[in-house]
Amino acid sequence: MLKLLKNMRRKEVLMMLLCTVLVAVQVYFDLRLPDYMTDLTTLIKTSGATADILSVGAKMLGCTLASAVLAVGCGYLAAKAASGFSFTVREKLFRHVMDIGSEEMQDFSVASLITRTTNDITQIQMIVAMGLQMMIKSPIMAVWAIIKILGKSWELSAVTVAFVVVICATILTVMSICIPRFRIVQKLTDQINRVARENLTGINVVHAFNAEQYQNDKFNKPSLDMMNVQVKNQKLFALVQPTMTLGMNGLALAIYWLGAALVNNIALTNSAARLTMFSNVLVFSTYATYVVMSFMMLVMIFMLLPQAQVSAERINEVLERKANIREGSVSECKEQGTVEFKNVSFRYPHASEDELSHISFRVNKGETLAVIGATGSGKTTLVSLIPRFYDATEGEVLVDGVNVRDYTFDALYNKLGYVTQKAVLFAGSIRDNVYFGESEAPTDDEGLAQAVELSQAKEFVDKLPDGTQHHVAQMGRNMSGGQKQRLSIARALARKPEILVFDDSFSALDYRTDAKLREGLSKQLHDTTKIIVAQRISTIRHADKIIVLDRGEAVGIGTHEELMKNCDIYREIATSQLSAAELA
Repeated sequence: MLKLLKNMRRKEVLMMLLCTVLVAVQVYFDLRLPDYMTDLTTLIKTSGATADILSVGAKMLGCTLASAVLAVGCGYLAAKAASGFSFTVREKLFRHVMDIGSEEMQDFSVASLITRTTNDITQIQMIVAMGLQMMIKSPIMAVWAIIKILGKSWELSAVTVAFVVVICATILTVMSICIPRFRIVQKLTDQINRVARENLTGINVVHAFNAEQYQNDKFNKPSLDMMNVQVKNQKLFALVQPTMTLGMNGLALAIYWLGAALVNNIALTNSAARLTMFSNVLVFSTYATYVVMSFMMLVMIFMLLPQAQVSAERINEVLERKANIREGSVSECKEQGTVEFKNVSFRYPHASEDELSHISFRVNKGETLAVIGATGSGKTTLVSLIPRFYDATEGEVLVDGVNVRDYTFDALYNKLGYVTQKAVLFAGSIRDNVYFGESEAPTDDEGLAQAVELSQAKEFVDKLPDGTQHHVAQMGRNMSGGQKQRLSIARALARKPEILVFDDSFSALDYRTDAKLREGLSKQLHDTTKIIVAQRISTIRHADKIIVLDRGEAVGIGTHEELMKNCDIYREIATSQLSAAELA
């Protein structure tokens, strides 16, 4: 928790310091009341003047009003500091998640990262908001009250200490039992989030296969587990409040009983001593009540602290995770539009076997490289090494003659236009999606029109009432698969890159659109290097070079004609898709 608080900005720190000062002054006014009560008791017992009694009463009223105003101010500052702190942590966590790579994302899981960014930070915000008031006020009040009562009566002090020890033991016992359980609660929250997210994303499949009850049962398991753990926690916490109340009332009763005995032991003739002892008992009971109230406030914090501590550990776990993919320093190079793999092998983290083994090839400027193979042969893995979604386990991946590890991120990504296998659009307009992210290419209307036309998206964009300002729903849910794929291609084309990478990006296009798109790429972007992952032979048969992958190995490299002669796997794929006449 303390490690996480280091992320607090200077503004929030100043608010916390000011809040601490306000709390200290508030406690001063609160603890002045018993002193005035002693004066008031003495005045009443000794038949003091009415004016003096009213003066003391006015001072007590003034202390009460001052304490109330300071409490409001402290509450406002605490809320501001807590919300500002949570904003800072959430922003830092989000930015850090954006910076880490695919490997780290898989280790944490998307559901867990969502929980840590929302629920866990809310727990921290709550403990900071309450803690600035209660965790500062209660120790100050307890220590100050103890100092006030020390020396007045060792018998009454001993009784107070005994009750405080019992209260502390109760708090520590509850915390030691609940902290491990709260770790379980947060992990179960991750599971609930994962199941709910999975269900909402695939709701159409759930309905189509009549799997509502199956999904309900799947959701109920982590929910019931979480309920059982929370019930156990609340049963423990249910013992705390009665223990505190019993302690406070029992302490007051013990002080009055013992105080009455102490007063009774003083001779009747010594009225002054009896009056002093009586006043001390009243003051002592008030201060002792403040001590117990301080611990009750601490208990309220300690009921939230274990969960907040677990949340802080989970947030720190993400913030301390360093990205394996680091930025290089190279921003310029001599070559242009070339991609080369030198004996590249790759193994996914925690995997037992290589996904790619000893891949070597070179693509020159303006050439088209196609990658084909059976499902699971490593096609997507191969092209994902170019934009450094992962780094090669062995060998080198070169872009324009420079190892991709040596590039700055801006320099590398300005060279590339990448179209993912699954078309992903973001909420906003079509223009926002085409000009998504940062690049050196201008973001003008002319470039937008060219990208939309070349990607074959013009035919449906022109029919929309708002054209390129048409609103795209989250994840492009108001678009068809082919429309999303064409806009994804337009997004890559708008960057005007040296190298275009299409990861099976023509699969949702009909044959006519596919052919027109390939023709446009060939004519208008003849100087742009193109790397195409595809399943259709018709899409790649005219490529300058074709790589055939089988279980992560390049079993054939060459043109369509060469591979038809000397690569059995390619020939098998071709004959399964095209007729003899088409192949001829």
